Amino acid sequence: MNQPFYQLEARTPHGKTISFHDFKGKVLLIVNTATKCGLAPQFEGLEALHRQYSNQGLIVLGFPCNQFGQQEPETNETIGETCKINYGVGFPLTEKCDVNGRNTHPVFKYLKSRLSGFFGNRIKWNFTKFLVDRQGNPYKRYAPTKLPESLEQDIVFLLKK
Repeated sequence: MNQPFYQLEARTPHGKTISFHDFKGKVLLIVNTATKCGLAPQFEGLEALHRQYSNQGLIVLGFPCNQFGQQEPETNETIGETCKINYGVGFPLTEKCDVNGRNTHPVFKYLKSRLSGFFGNRIKWNFTKFLVDRQGNPYKRYAPTKLPESLEQDIVFLLKK
């Protein structure tokens, strides 16, 4: 289990390090999010998956991003509260980051290098989703318009492995 995935890190909105080493043996659903995006109602579906499957090993991890239409105006200090109040989000969020370009977060560099999408390695829009298995292998990439509830079959499959 010395996967490169487990060497990655992110930071919470308050600057605390999140070591992906702590996710060994878990299934992760990683999503770039934005609170003012037309797809933001997906927060509710992501939270429903989190609540239903977290006790079986699923971790939903949101990476707020302001690269698409400036649709994440919240600051690191206010983003968690906004997501909780507006969408009931209880799953972990990271600090704001870039998912494309020169300053692409290392997590997205890694995921995009393993699972390209319709536009190659670029992320097309907010709410692109990546599912990672219990061994740290990127399993599937989903388009922004793919609703969280439609991922349930793949999540259950990975949780049973």
